[in-house]
Amino acid sequence: MRALRILLIVAVILGGLFAIVDRVAVHFAEGKVADKLRTTENLAATPDVSINGFPFLTQVAGGELDDVEVGIKDYEAPTGNDGQKVRIDDLHADMKGVRFSGNYSSATASDATGTALISYAELLRTAKSEPTDVGLGVTARVIGLSDGGNGKIKVTLTFTAPGIKSTQPVSVLSSVTVRGNNVQVHADGLPQLDGVSLGENRIRAITDFQQGIAQLPGGIHLDTVRAAKDGVEITAKGSDVRLAG
Repeated sequence: MRALRILLIVAVILGGLFAIVDRVAVHFAEGKVADKLRTTENLAATPDVSINGFPFLTQVAGGELDDVEVGIKDYEAPTGNDGQKVRIDDLHADMKGVRFSGNYSSATASDATGTALISYAELLRTAKSEPTDVGLGVTARVIGLSDGGNGKIKVTLTFTAPGIKSTQPVSVLSSVTVRGNNVQVHADGLPQLDGVSLGENRIRAITDFQQGIAQLPGGIHLDTVRAAKDGVEITAKGSDVRLAG
């Protein structure tokens, strides 16, 4: 009986030591992956990396990690337009089935999903915020973007017309969608100016615009987009996504 009790005590101690070693190992691996990601993606700051699942060492022995989460703040995504970039405030990716090479120099996830947020202030940089001629001597510009409720963006514009020193801002609700590598904003209806009839195409050249996002980390691509309180919320997905290397 005493021998059995001793064996149980030893087993508990060894189990505790294994758990400690396992957590130390996973913490070390998270740091290495974060450093590799910063270099590979040319990030300004080191991302947050969490390797989930226990035990970690058993996953390593099998050559595949169950779940790896990555968080990147202020990611500068290329737009595909003359080297321009768009700042994504919060990018979070959840990668499943991460396989790594024998020398741990590269890793690929079988599937990945992600979320991201682009602020309205950042999106405004793409809109026509400079006065633009829309015909008949009228100029227009976008002065603000905000949450319009029910997944819509409220686009606020000002117009300057001949003989009128200033006009009150007008707003339209716009739908936001994903098309390819672009986030597109399309006005559901057009603003009306008293006594002035402007062509739809001219007005839409101001109200409608698109934000290109040519590349996201690891090659995940845009899936859906929705207007929210602080900006547009994006979901992304991909398969055979490169985590490092």
